[in-house]
Amino acid sequence: MRFFPESTLAYAIDYQDRLLPAMSNTDALLERARIFAEGLAALQVPLAVTRQYPKGLGDTTAVLKEVFADAPVYDKRSYSIYDVDDLRRDLKAKDPTTVLLFGIETHICVAQSAIDMTAAGYQVFLVVDACSSRFERDHLIGLKRMAHEGIGLTTVEAALFELCRTSEHPHFKTISNLIK
Repeated sequence: MRFFPESTLAYAIDYQDRLLPAMSNTDALLERARIFAEGLAALQVPLAVTRQYPKGLGDTTAVLKEVFADAPVYDKRSYSIYDVDDLRRDLKAKDPTTVLLFGIETHICVAQSAIDMTAAGYQVFLVVDACSSRFERDHLIGLKRMAHEGIGLTTVEAALFELCRTSEHPHFKTISNLIK
């Protein structure tokens, strides 16, 4: 199933200072997350950010803070972002068809969020190259589990161009330049 800017929301999950150093391929992860967030902003797709227990795991990393600056932030203790009452209420009020998820860790917070949102009736896609886990094995198993649960897998580039739909889109050049 396709997704469109006017009926899509995105969530950046737990890109936090104390979590990131343990992730696999951290530099590439942060670069893909930055590109994706900038592309979402250009395409006017709403983005929200979550932080898992910021008192213990720190704030959103400074590398992404600027690109996430206009996004609402939801703090959580549950692994699934769907368990956060304010986030769930805001999600329901916006009533998207599609939810795009990216963040860490793939097999824990991202997977549980995706599974819960799919069960709630949303079409969920995971932006794979903007996700990571401490161990590559866990990342890969998380992807397999989500695919088995009916969650779509995509990449930063594929998602942004799908949101553009055509090279005639007013922000096509912006997206194209971000991807280069």
